[in-house]
Amino acid sequence: MASLNTFGAILTFAIDLETQLRDYYQAAGEGRRAEDADKRRVKMERVRRENVLEITLEAIEGLSEADYALNLADTSAGGKQAVEVVAARFYADVAPKLNVRVAQRALERCGKEHESLAAG
Repeated sequence: MASLNTFGAILTFAIDLETQLRDYYQAAGEGRRAEDADKRRVKMERVRRENVLEITLEAIEGLSEADYALNLADTSAGGKQAVEVVAARFYADVAPKLNVRVAQRALERCGKEHESLAAG
């Protein structure tokens, strides 16, 4: 698995994560959750596009895609909670590592949405 060592890599991973969750929830018959994941995906694409000029090329350390692997085969209630816990942890881990405040806030909001879904 790749290292999440740049702003672009983190935002690309977030976009891919939300795309996977959208597809996961569509397959599980959870249309509302699929729509919410797609909205978060669009938000992450916008953040990446709008902040690309503000990015400094500082390396980001300590993050790996392998730490945020989703089990998309389990569509049970427990499986849905597990993917939300992983997604929330991803956003909580990456937000403080970015030096672009707009991106940090967007990642934090996504993380809070996933925490809420995991809780209940």
